[in-house]
Amino acid sequence: MRSRKFHLHDGKKGAALAVRLTPKASRNTIVGVMDDGAVKIHLTAPPVDGKANEALIKFLSDVLGVAKSRIDIVAGATGRDKLISILDMDAKMVQQRIHEYLE
Repeated sequence: MRSRKFHLHDGKKGAALAVRLTPKASRNTIVGVMDDGAVKIHLTAPPVDGKANEALIKFLSDVLGVAKSRIDIVAGATGRDKLISILDMDAKMVQQRIHEYLE
């Protein structure tokens, strides 16, 4: 797993972020970046009744400094691999904020 280099894409109104989620972890954290560019995130929330998805949106909101309403899971809502849309923020800014978190 790489910890610094990854590639995000700009969407029509924001950035798209690939995430690999591990629920029921000991703490909420960004572990690093996988070889395929997905950001690996551990969350304490269990994967039941949408709790892990809710926790993921709140965690990303805090890390990226955007409102929860600007973050949406656009693919993979029931799996570990998810595609996240961040509205009104370009890929460069998302990447910068994730790098700052990892430092």
